[in-house]
Amino acid sequence: MSFAMPILSSIVWTPIVGGLLVLAVGDRFARQLSLLVALVTFALSIPLYTHFDPTTAAMQFQEKWPWIATFNIYYHLGVDGISMPLILLTTFITVFVVVAGWEVITYKRPQYFAAFLIMEGAMVGVFSALDAIQFYVFWEAMLIPMFLIIGIWGGPRRVYATIKFFLYTFFGSVFMLVALIYMHVQTGQTNLIAGSSFSILDFQRLPLGMTPQILIFLAFLLAFAVKVPMWPVHTWLPDAHVEAPTGGSVVLAAIMLKIGGYGFLRFSLPITPDASHALDWLIILMSLVAVVYIGFVALVQEDMKKLIAYSSIAHMGFVTLGFFASFAIIERTGSWHGAVLGMEGGIVQMVSHGFISGAMFLCVGVLYDRMHSRNIADYGGVVNTMPVFAALMVLFAMANAGLPGTSGFIGEFMVILGTFKANFWYALLAATTLITGAAYTLWLVKRVVFGPVANDGVAGLLDINRREFVMLFVLAVAVLLLGVYPKPLTDVMHTSVEHLLQQVSVSKL
Repeated sequence: MSFAMPILSSIVWTPIVGGLLVLAVGDRFARQLSLLVALVTFALSIPLYTHFDPTTAAMQFQEKWPWIATFNIYYHLGVDGISMPLILLTTFITVFVVVAGWEVITYKRPQYFAAFLIMEGAMVGVFSALDAIQFYVFWEAMLIPMFLIIGIWGGPRRVYATIKFFLYTFFGSVFMLVALIYMHVQTGQTNLIAGSSFSILDFQRLPLGMTPQILIFLAFLLAFAVKVPMWPVHTWLPDAHVEAPTGGSVVLAAIMLKIGGYGFLRFSLPITPDASHALDWLIILMSLVAVVYIGFVALVQEDMKKLIAYSSIAHMGFVTLGFFASFAIIERTGSWHGAVLGMEGGIVQMVSHGFISGAMFLCVGVLYDRMHSRNIADYGGVVNTMPVFAALMVLFAMANAGLPGTSGFIGEFMVILGTFKANFWYALLAATTLITGAAYTLWLVKRVVFGPVANDGVAGLLDINRREFVMLFVLAVAVLLLGVYPKPLTDVMHTSVEHLLQQVSVSKL
């Protein structure tokens, strides 16, 4: 679909330029300008949904200009029904990140908000880039603001967490770059494509043998598995969450974890369909370990942030399980039609997880701002002094456990149903999250929210103020709306998911 203005460029560059302006105006107006930029960026992203054509799988709102002509590298943007909801999630959540740091951040305030705004632009660039080098530049650019956010405004072990976060994510990206360069060279040696190209859409049409596909798939796996993060390369996430300020934790939960899942959809599956079929058992195994094992790890955590971080890993295991169970369905039935439910469930889970985990981290931030502790043992009976906050926290906790009527139920239920078509035992193992998820979530709520007032610190707590209430209430509405009526989301992605499954069901051999 065309649009009167370069809308995707506007969404990418408004927060980046706005972040630089925040640095220029200094501390006095940093918060107000940051909120204005975040709201304008979100407003600019709304036409992506209102003007989106859900009946076509073609890229919409495309913009394409030469960038580095010598290597056929273009500034090329476009979205489909898979990437568009993730851009809306990015711009929506950034507003809450600014509001969350409104009163809490007092040290180097302009730099803090500017880092988030610049990172927002880079993340939108990742979801909309159709040139592989452009994608890679935005992919790496995200690391810099997050590295600074954790390293400057983080907790006591922030240096360790930032170095671990950077090394893990950068290490995987190097292999992805090698794969992208290899495919660029290969595009110049085929008659299907005129000249060498870095176009992601050209890569998807590139004929590849089984050995190159497997090597490329493994290279992508190293990059995307770290970002999701998948077991066993997940250990950077709990440290990053614990040491990050509240806003950093929200971004990690709501956005960065989605980028790995999006990478699988845009690169691994359509570019290497035969390798994805051959190695689907590996990803399913890694996903089930995350769902089952990490759920038990979450159960023994004493730090609220760490518990929610491990919960995120378990929930994101559903995303990759839904994606790759689709291959098992295609192999079993010989048709892609039965695989739609699992893949759509994975995408719904990505969006839902952004709302729920982001809200859970904001709840922890509300308590930490008052008590300066994340230890579960330091709380108890919060409902007696903060009844409004307790009601909202319990709602988000129930959504995190997959309570029907909330968004946490929809994605998981769709993935379990889709996985059941592939293999009964896969579905049975995945369904254990309904037990473990309820166990660690209810255990958290029981110890923090309910019971008698545990100590003088809890006795002196004040309920949430207007700013905190608006922030959590809007997220609660989003969680309930998506849980009760997910059709507006599934409708826009349906045609794009069907097109992707048609691509991966055709062998390149």
